[in-house]
Amino acid sequence: MYLPHQRGPLHDLPDTPEAYDAVLADVTEQALARITPAGSLEHPDALDDVGDTSLGVTSLLALAWQRSADPRLPDAVRRSLAFHLRERVYRDDNPGYPNLRVRDSGVPYARYVPAAGGHPIGDWPSTVWALLQLVNLLDTTEGLVDDEQRAELVALGRGYWIWLTETTFFNPQEAGNQAIGCVVGGLMLAGHLPPAEGESVRARAMDLYTRKIRAHRIGDRGALLPPEHGGAYDNNYGPISLSFLAQAHRVSGADVFAEDGDALARYLDARLTVGGFDNGGPRYSEQHSGFESVLGLRYFGARVGADLGRYRGDTRWGRHAVKPDGGVDGHFAWMLVWQIQDPTRWHRTPATAPTRHQLRAGTVSVAFDDRMTPALVEAAGTYYLPAATNRQHGFGPVLDGFLLSRPMGEVRVRDLRADGLTGKLVTKPVVGRDQVLRHVRSLYVTDGTLLWTTVAVQRLPGSPYLLAGMAYAADDGDRVRRVAEGAVAAAGALRVTHPGTEGADHFDARGEQTQEQAAFALAADPRGYGNPDEGWRHLVSSTAIEAEPVPGGPDDLHVFAVRYGSADPLTVAVTSDADGITVRTDAFTAVIGPVAGDDRGEPELTLRR
Repeated sequence: MYLPHQRGPLHDLPDTPEAYDAVLADVTEQALARITPAGSLEHPDALDDVGDTSLGVTSLLALAWQRSADPRLPDAVRRSLAFHLRERVYRDDNPGYPNLRVRDSGVPYARYVPAAGGHPIGDWPSTVWALLQLVNLLDTTEGLVDDEQRAELVALGRGYWIWLTETTFFNPQEAGNQAIGCVVGGLMLAGHLPPAEGESVRARAMDLYTRKIRAHRIGDRGALLPPEHGGAYDNNYGPISLSFLAQAHRVSGADVFAEDGDALARYLDARLTVGGFDNGGPRYSEQHSGFESVLGLRYFGARVGADLGRYRGDTRWGRHAVKPDGGVDGHFAWMLVWQIQDPTRWHRTPATAPTRHQLRAGTVSVAFDDRMTPALVEAAGTYYLPAATNRQHGFGPVLDGFLLSRPMGEVRVRDLRADGLTGKLVTKPVVGRDQVLRHVRSLYVTDGTLLWTTVAVQRLPGSPYLLAGMAYAADDGDRVRRVAEGAVAAAGALRVTHPGTEGADHFDARGEQTQEQAAFALAADPRGYGNPDEGWRHLVSSTAIEAEPVPGGPDDLHVFAVRYGSADPLTVAVTSDADGITVRTDAFTAVIGPVAGDDRGEPELTLRR
């Protein structure tokens, strides 16, 4: 089986003017065939998330007219715009909407579901989306619609802004992408208002960004990130926030959007595998955006010099939103408009500077979490997630069911490149159940094709083993396939274990359930509203790769050695003396310095072919 949402890297989609003109030509033919006598361009199967969709297709038609002067388009634009103004603008309070600050205001807004009381919680983002479709139309319909329709649009935009920022609580879902999108809408609307009013709206938008979004950023992996549904980053919505930051910078030129976008881009680059696979987030742990991410990935990838376009998006939405039948849907259409208007092209080469939370070379990558434990390992096109044992998750030595990976003090990192090898040494002080402090030293070395992991810890009583992850997915052309095994070898005995107990809190990778489905099953709230990452933390056990210590290792240490990317036999020799630990494989020799480190306590590492 394949993962449903992660498909090809987004930078593989052609983004030339000719390619975009072909996309708009296809949208044009679909829209002209679909438009109803009333002027609606909504997909006939649309049931929810529809408050902005007809207006979104209208904005694409306006852009197509601007680029092609197709004589069929002016009438369709005017009719469809009239439909939205007549049928999709609401002024009566939606029954059940919980986030109003002013009752019976008469201020216009858009609905997530047109029927009164039908899922009203989505009205705030739907109004943001409608505002963004509207300002794009104001930018592209000069000479296309008459003065009366333009005046109605401006007045509606003013009303949407008031509803979003005064009539309701701002950002009631604590969703960074929605909140930054609202700010972008205000910044773009300001240019179409009288100067004094426009400056007031612009100042209000900047103030909202500073006080309501930026001041509430959440830290993860050394970065401060816009909060997304209560978490620091979501692999569906995070790149969408990056696109909104790109547009905010394009529109305003304000340095704060560039600085925050750069930080988010570098964070995303560090957590993203070479192959573009990623999972995790407070809403959709495996679902990925498509065209909604392109602007931000492309714009900030160029700014920070990173190949962010390797992000595996849902290429079914590679150009615009579609329904299951493949028909165009206007949802999020402003993102296609902006990426067509933006001249930035993809940066396709990796960033070269070492990054604390990433090891990357060739086709190998390791993404580390806040505790410098691998969150994702990639080698030979296979992706390994942290395994679970006894309710503990990660990579590291295990003794009597206790995983020695959670630091009790400062985590030290040393990066090194030498002789075509890339290495990272991570030193953690950890405390076991016996309350004895031990230092776990984890060395990761890659030649760009294979990954060697060596873990050393002061000798443990009993029979410890290394929890070495769980093979979960693998590249298969332009898709990602679910797997339960990968090409792995160990210097000691190696085994793959599976949960002996059935149930939602035991994940057997041989089954057809995805990590996302399992995580939502364990979450406290319904799918789509719960936090799958939080749910996944309740996992008791999982399929796991387990490695025994290296035979003949030093008397004072337990040393484990695993290689990812090849199942060929692995031979590793380990010795220890006053200068540290020497690790010899058939590919390299590494010397890990003493626990005390250098004169600043930093870990020492040498590496040679």
